[in-house]
Amino acid sequence: MSGAVPDLRGARVLVVGMARSGVAAAELAVRQGARVTCTDLRPDAPVVAGTEPVYGTHRREDFVGADLIVVSPGVPARQPDLQAAIAAGVEVVGELAFAAAHLTAPILAVSGTNGKSTTTHLLGQLCERAGLRTFTGGNIGDPLSLAAGRDLEMCVVEVSSYQMELPGGAGPRIPGFRPRAAAILNLTPDHLERHGTMDSYGAHKCRMFARMGPEDHAILPCDDARLIRLGSLLPGRRLWLGGSPGVNVLPDRLVVDGVHDPGDVLLDGFDLPGSHNRENLACAVLLALCGGLWRHDLLVAGIVGLPHRMERVAVRRGVTWIDDSKATNVEAALAAVRGIGSASWVLLGGRGKEGAAYEALAEPLRRVRGVVCFGEAGPRIADVLEAFGLAPVRAPSLDAAVALLENAAIEGDTVLLSPACASFDAFTDFEHRGRHFRALVQGLPT
Repeated sequence: MSGAVPDLRGARVLVVGMARSGVAAAELAVRQGARVTCTDLRPDAPVVAGTEPVYGTHRREDFVGADLIVVSPGVPARQPDLQAAIAAGVEVVGELAFAAAHLTAPILAVSGTNGKSTTTHLLGQLCERAGLRTFTGGNIGDPLSLAAGRDLEMCVVEVSSYQMELPGGAGPRIPGFRPRAAAILNLTPDHLERHGTMDSYGAHKCRMFARMGPEDHAILPCDDARLIRLGSLLPGRRLWLGGSPGVNVLPDRLVVDGVHDPGDVLLDGFDLPGSHNRENLACAVLLALCGGLWRHDLLVAGIVGLPHRMERVAVRRGVTWIDDSKATNVEAALAAVRGIGSASWVLLGGRGKEGAAYEALAEPLRRVRGVVCFGEAGPRIADVLEAFGLAPVRAPSLDAAVALLENAAIEGDTVLLSPACASFDAFTDFEHRGRHFRALVQGLPT
């Protein structure tokens, strides 16, 4: 949340990257009376009314001649024209910081390698169910710039490390991204092609805390030494996931302290599968309380998850089928496997990621009924698991894996698609894979 909305009347604003975030930022800048130029290397990028489009190329003069540059998260801060603008003294910010400067409602922010979309979605529902006029978006769903000018009481924002490359605060117009409370769920190897090292990756996520005051809350997992070290360099009151003060998960409740309304939040009626979803809910509850809600406001019964994230898609002949297609890395699949029961079959496979440590899955997979490895990475995953004494079944494709389990799974079993791989060997994205899995399952006999 910022103070006064920045005065952009007549300012030369350049928006770089015209995907959804860039379009929303350009529209906001036009509404604020700026002279807006939009640039994208795609010649067919969308044109925003009231702007000058410069598409198919970047003109250096547009960068160094701007008063303010707003950068979409897909554009790295090291881009040469941006670096030239920074060297020339131009104020350069990301879309998230630009949007936040135009908001009056407080911001609750969620980041992390895995689980941040689900946690953001749960938190948005908690705020809406409490009666607050709530915007939920950011890295998930709608860009934050679409929240500007709306009559809101809370903004729930998913934040990626890319969005924190340029968090604002270094120039005269944009005060910098400052949430009332922000949480980092976890940190595992990802996006290293852009950030280089795990410390750099973690430091970018911790930038959410950089503008905090003493009354703002910075929430971290209590067992992540790297995040604790990186976060210790920044302001904000510390709360802990899995520690005190903070929130702890018990079988039937969450226990919260260090907030204005400490105590228990019962889990009656919360039925999202997987223990990690209870941890996601715990983070959402802690953030909601930091945002000023009370425990009696928090209605967790019947709260729903996102598609393709531990989504129960069907029960066929007593077998429960769960779509966790969003688990595109080992760490996400590991969380899902740890959270399911022993009467389960796990589907692993797709296009493997470089350096994926499939051996980490071996120990938790010992307690499930069986494993089926499919797709391009299926043979490699099966080889790794066999080296640890497991006996996975091999299938050439997801279709073949489902057909196999139609006969192998028995009443009371659960079949979990949590691939630990990207989908691009056979599908356009994880959503396409999840939809295909749902269609296969729904075509099974009832």
